[in-house]
Amino acid sequence: MKRPTIDDVAQLAGVSTATVSRTLHNPEVVSETARNAVLEAVKRTGYTQNAAAQILRQRRARAVLVLVPDIGNIFFSEILAGIERIASAAGLTILIGDTANDVRREEDFLRYLRNGRADGVLLLNGRLPPSVMASLHERASPPPPMVTISEALDHQVVPHVGIDNVAAAEIAVRHLLDLGHRQIAHLCGPAENILTRQRLAGYRKAMAAAGLPETSQSLLAGDFTAESGGRAAAQLLGMAPRPSAIFCSNDEMAMGLISVLHSRGVEVPKDLSVVGFDDIVFAKTYIPALTTIHQPRLSIGECAMTILLAQLDGTAGSERSQTLLDAQLIVRESTATRL
Repeated sequence: MKRPTIDDVAQLAGVSTATVSRTLHNPEVVSETARNAVLEAVKRTGYTQNAAAQILRQRRARAVLVLVPDIGNIFFSEILAGIERIASAAGLTILIGDTANDVRREEDFLRYLRNGRADGVLLLNGRLPPSVMASLHERASPPPPMVTISEALDHQVVPHVGIDNVAAAEIAVRHLLDLGHRQIAHLCGPAENILTRQRLAGYRKAMAAAGLPETSQSLLAGDFTAESGGRAAAQLLGMAPRPSAIFCSNDEMAMGLISVLHSRGVEVPKDLSVVGFDDIVFAKTYIPALTTIHQPRLSIGECAMTILLAQLDGTAGSERSQTLLDAQLIVRESTATRL
């Protein structure tokens, strides 16, 4: 069979070859519509096989390392599926390293790059391993082929794919404001996490725009687990006056919070409206079905792997790109008009 070309991708996507090239090498400058059309055409034509052929000619490992902080977290499953879809089409193997948020394990997994058993790395843990950071600081060598996913770095030095967490959180809180809620609490994630800081910034931005001050009871501490959501529910029950709504920094905490509230006789959304974040697979089947921010995790994984392929086949630009895909508010049954 004839090897697919960039012209084939452009024709199928209905765009120019220049747009295809920009999507693969500098996706942040391409519109969401065009980017999605190109990525779909790449998948349908198998164009990424060209990258595989280049890697094979260079006698590389034809494997990519994916570092995940917690492989048991359901949030990562669709991202990994997107990564696998593009990698498989390019004839590459995915090596998944569960770091358990342990820096030593991260360094151990990086040996796959150093000993030639992996060609590049996708990071879902929000930080660069210390050895890579030290090398960059000393300007001893450029970073290996690498893309960060979901959690950006504080000082981004490699390409990143995710969403605009500040804007998405602002949308979530505005939904509660539009329903008439004014006493809105926020259940945060772990303080050191960049997603926590970004989503808190979005909450504060929406509340400030509505002229609503932040109180000592507005912010509740969590750690992205359902258990911390349950602890936050106990705190809410002791508040006077009690907030009428809460925006949770992820779905797991929202579900843990709702579960404990239900056990204490507090009905959602009759007594408290709840918004989550992520739209994990259980969000739509939970009782009540959870209003949440949907992250296009499959597309995020596909886009990140496509960008890494451009690095591996030597066609990527030198720019440190940031690609932010669209997030969407999904309104379900856990929010209601403030009576």
